[in-house]
Amino acid sequence: MKSNVVETAVGALVIAIAAGFFLYVYNTTDLGRGSNGYRINAEFENIEGISVGSDIRMAGIKIGTVVQQKLDPTTFQAIVTMSVANFVKLPDDTTAKVTSEGLLGSKFITLEIGGSEEILKDGDSLTHTQSALDIWALINEFMFSDKDKKSK
Repeated sequence: MKSNVVETAVGALVIAIAAGFFLYVYNTTDLGRGSNGYRINAEFENIEGISVGSDIRMAGIKIGTVVQQKLDPTTFQAIVTMSVANFVKLPDDTTAKVTSEGLLGSKFITLEIGGSEEILKDGDSLTHTQSALDIWALINEFMFSDKDKKSK
């Protein structure tokens, strides 16, 4: 009977420490805040590898976070909502691209500014996007197209 009480107390202590750790991580990262910036939307054909919490970068520096993603039921495009830091003023012709850190690295969205004088506001949408490149589909296509050429 005494060992059950000790085991229960140790279990409760472990759960309390784990909960404290998760609370700390939630409060010290952008997960809990959504990075406190303004939100912009972008539509992509393919956002493979991008999820809520993925980085938004400009010139290699993190300036925001993906806060929501959903599928448009009419166009079947992926709609990504990004929270961008308030100090970054983006022109309305900014381009958003899904890219990765090297061949097998994690994916993120990089923003490249345009030359427009019009600045995006909270809730605006980017019109110029470039989707993720599916490298395995390209390799597969290359492999099978090569076999078709040899058989002819």
